[in-house]
Amino acid sequence: MSKFLADVEGHLLLAATREEGRTAAQRFTAPLPWLTDTQRAEVERRFEAEYLALARDSWQHTSERAGRLRDEYEAKYRELRRRVLVGGLLGCAGFFGVLVVCLVPQLRP
Repeated sequence: MSKFLADVEGHLLLAATREEGRTAAQRFTAPLPWLTDTQRAEVERRFEAEYLALARDSWQHTSERAGRLRDEYEAKYRELRRRVLVGGLLGCAGFFGVLVVCLVPQLRP
């Protein structure tokens, strides 16, 4: 994916998460009628900030885990590819060995 598309996707994800945070903050403060408008706005602002921080931490953790998994799978793939190649070469060598054993007696006068 190009850097531009990744940046656009990141901005859209961030905007959606901020909106989710605002909505969650409003739901959180709705049953608290004793808050003044200023207090409500402050609680909502802090709630939204915490929501966004938790989302970023989660994204960071997911990204790091994905990197570790990618490295593990690439190592397993390289090992499997090596084993298949070695197995194929041994199979070919065995086939030609059997072919030589079978054909050599027929070639003798």
